[in-house]
Amino acid sequence: MQQSLKGKVVLITGGSRGLGATMAEVFADHGANVAISYLASSEKAEAVVEKLRAKGVRALAIKSDQADLSSAKLLINSVLAEFGKLDVLVNNAGIAIQGQTVDDPGLDEEKYNRQWQVNVMGSIANTRAAAPKLADGGRIIFIGSRLGDYVPFRGVADYAGTKAALVGYARGIARDLGPRNITVNVVQPGVMLTDMNKDVANHLPPLETFLDMHPIRRFATLEEVAEAVCFLAGPHGGYITGETLNIAGGIGI
Repeated sequence: MQQSLKGKVVLITGGSRGLGATMAEVFADHGANVAISYLASSEKAEAVVEKLRAKGVRALAIKSDQADLSSAKLLINSVLAEFGKLDVLVNNAGIAIQGQTVDDPGLDEEKYNRQWQVNVMGSIANTRAAAPKLADGGRIIFIGSRLGDYVPFRGVADYAGTKAALVGYARGIARDLGPRNITVNVVQPGVMLTDMNKDVANHLPPLETFLDMHPIRRFATLEEVAEAVCFLAGPHGGYITGETLNIAGGIGI
């Protein structure tokens, strides 16, 4: 594989499992040195780090609670202390709380409010901390969701709202950082077979009905999404900014 990102330093939040772990490996395959953040899965995080180092790149796992906005500067400073720079920030960490409608008298407001804190305010805090330190010509990529602008079933209003908020924020940042040739984009996957999506699978329509909504009648693979993120982070993605890329099999067209 051509190492188009050789020597670059990438931070992937929420990188101990699922899409985050796959992105870490794909970035390493492209030659990048990779830092990942994690909250609770220290063993999984260290296992990812070992895989990355076996590919011949430098790697680091940093414990960081994205719900604690004060942790963002510590996270970015830890990356700079270890690697001396930051070229790419991938705001991947997030949670999915779904299933209750907004008029549900038993709505668990605490859980749903925390989702906004983690998915939106946590990503904003990371971005604010990283932006002044990010190398000119760098990249910021938010991992959104196809639900951010297409909602075909009930019970996902808050989750969809958190992902839609990232799109507007990313476009504003793209304006702010354009003079430094820093690109800012959002990648919106559809359903992927991750632990997080398994947790909310019972809130989706029946499998056959849901697949029938997709012109390409299957779910996205983690590798497909990860390679798209790497493209946006690489040398051929330098003139793409303020955009939203759906990787969702055509659902919603």
